[in-house]
Amino acid sequence: MPCLSRVVAFSLASLATAGAALADPPAPPMPAKPKQVVIISFDSARDISQWKRSRALAQRTGAHFTYFLSCVFLLSPETRKEYTAPGKTAGKSNIGFAASKQEVADRLEQIGLAAHEGHDIASHACGHFDGKDWSKADWLQEFGSFKHILENAYAINGIVPEPQGWRYFARHAVVGFRAPYLSISKALYEALPTGGYQFDASGVSQGPAQPPTVGGITRFSLPQIPEGPKSRPVIAMDYNLYVRHSGGFERPSKADEFADRTYQAFRAAFDAQYRGKRIPLELGFHFTLMNDGAYWNALERFAGEVCIETDVECISFRDYVSRFKAGEQTVGG
Repeated sequence: MPCLSRVVAFSLASLATAGAALADPPAPPMPAKPKQVVIISFDSARDISQWKRSRALAQRTGAHFTYFLSCVFLLSPETRKEYTAPGKTAGKSNIGFAASKQEVADRLEQIGLAAHEGHDIASHACGHFDGKDWSKADWLQEFGSFKHILENAYAINGIVPEPQGWRYFARHAVVGFRAPYLSISKALYEALPTGGYQFDASGVSQGPAQPPTVGGITRFSLPQIPEGPKSRPVIAMDYNLYVRHSGGFERPSKADEFADRTYQAFRAAFDAQYRGKRIPLELGFHFTLMNDGAYWNALERFAGEVCIETDVECISFRDYVSRFKAGEQTVGG
């Protein structure tokens, strides 16, 4: 009988072993989702107080921003004729110039500090003219003006001392572009590679979209996102929200309502990607405090919540492009 017990026990053990051997192998672990990327940018980059405010926001949240600089703000009233736009006489601009030599100096200081902190300094051209009818040669003239004025800004304005390394920075750091009025054309895209650019952020898409690279230029698009009680789509940029909310006129008494609507739209657009495919979310701003700062208040609330999360990265356009080129083929989605 003991012998039979040993046989039974052996048989059960053998069956158990055989069953384990015949079972399906364990499923491979689900691949981890990429981090949710948020790309926040500012156009024109004029007001010194807003430079400081945006940099402070970045320091609180760990974010890196892209600043699309208009080069006319590096020229004072005395030096404005250093710039000539295509088809215009010298010293003309749609957005004016810096108010003084001191303002130029202050802005140059902010640009240098932002660059040192890891932010992306990019081009918004110079005089904020609509270049939809410009030729490739016209665009190259505008690009040349931007590079000349940025590189020589200290010397042009007689500001001393010029920081060591400034000219190297001006020649090599600016690799991105956004067209004034988001006005694009075939000629612009023909000119961008010749002008030494790596990315363009002038597009508009129906929703968050992975940026394609065409002809060496990575093309980003501001998405349309649902907003307001009827969830109507609007371009995710403060000026477009300003027009939506108040027709482009100041209504400071409703600033809190507009700020909350904006925050809710940003948060919903973010949550949809965070729970879904994690396509990068792009948000655009200006340094102008429209509707009593409603849109900046919404930005600070939004960035303060999401940019600090461990599986979220608030990075610049340049950061995104450099990572993609380094082989991170699924940056943010």
